[in-house]
Amino acid sequence: MNPLIKFFRKKIYTAVFLLVFLLFVGILGFKIMSDYTWVDATYMTVITITTVGFGEVQPLDDNAKIFTIFLILTSVIILGYAITVITEYILSKNNFEELKQRKMQKKIDGFKDHIIICGYGRNGKQAAKKLLAYNKSFVVIEKDKDIMEKFQSEMVPFVLGNANEDDVLQQAGIERASTLISALPNDADNLFVVLSARQINAGLNIISRASQETSYQKLKLAGANNVILPDRIGGDHMASLVVVPDLIEFIDNLSIVGKSNINIEEIPVEKLYDASSSKTIRDLDLRKKTGCNIIGYKDDIGEYIVNPEADLELVPKSKLIVLGRPEQIQKLNTLYNID
Repeated sequence: MNPLIKFFRKKIYTAVFLLVFLLFVGILGFKIMSDYTWVDATYMTVITITTVGFGEVQPLDDNAKIFTIFLILTSVIILGYAITVITEYILSKNNFEELKQRKMQKKIDGFKDHIIICGYGRNGKQAAKKLLAYNKSFVVIEKDKDIMEKFQSEMVPFVLGNANEDDVLQQAGIERASTLISALPNDADNLFVVLSARQINAGLNIISRASQETSYQKLKLAGANNVILPDRIGGDHMASLVVVPDLIEFIDNLSIVGKSNINIEEIPVEKLYDASSSKTIRDLDLRKKTGCNIIGYKDDIGEYIVNPEADLELVPKSKLIVLGRPEQIQKLNTLYNID
């Protein structure tokens, strides 16, 4: 429950109860004292409580006048209390939302080398889920306020606005970010975001979604490092399930989400040994130490080698891709203090 609602709930319930009780007393009083019909008694109670100034249904005797005076004075106090509670709630709500957004912005301002996700649709949510599993800092830019209010939390910070606008990107800390994921549904919007992001931060790693194959080259030219076509990937995956079903099923069962159940890990060589000295894959002997197998190698210029030889000499700024059971990957991470 919203903390603000919880705080004011007792006051709001009290105000509503007093108003209902006052209405009940007024109707019953006019019914008994002046022998009004239920409709007339309700009418007299409402115009008395609201002090609209209409005349009586019929002349009142002294007892009814005294009762009316009591009802007016009481209604002024109770209505004043109700209006105060409502006004205080509205003002506090505005202040609370402003304070909440300010607190969130302060957290975002403290991020460095974080990831920016533009759009919190299907692809944006999937990206956020994986980043959360790896404890990566990220910010979501979303222009739909309802989506932001529904999903915003301490773990998923949002910036409300259009990712096409430079000031919104800057609010998300694009100058300090390491990566931007543009997951907007429209290719033209993604293209504009990529252009703007590349202009602000030349060293930014940009990954963009594309719906049409014709947009692929345009996004690459605009500055995207990687362009993902979800429909193509989905279709290729389904066809592969027909051609090589067992292989695809095996790959699908390899988990790369989370810290406790992953099967594949990517590790910079600097995490495994002092890169100032030269070592080979055989020298690391990861199989014996952890049970993990090295299935891939990425050198310092980005070239990949699948199933590298044991005598391959490792170079600084390169990476190893290792495969193992979750407990073996966990042992590897623990042994080498890999975050």
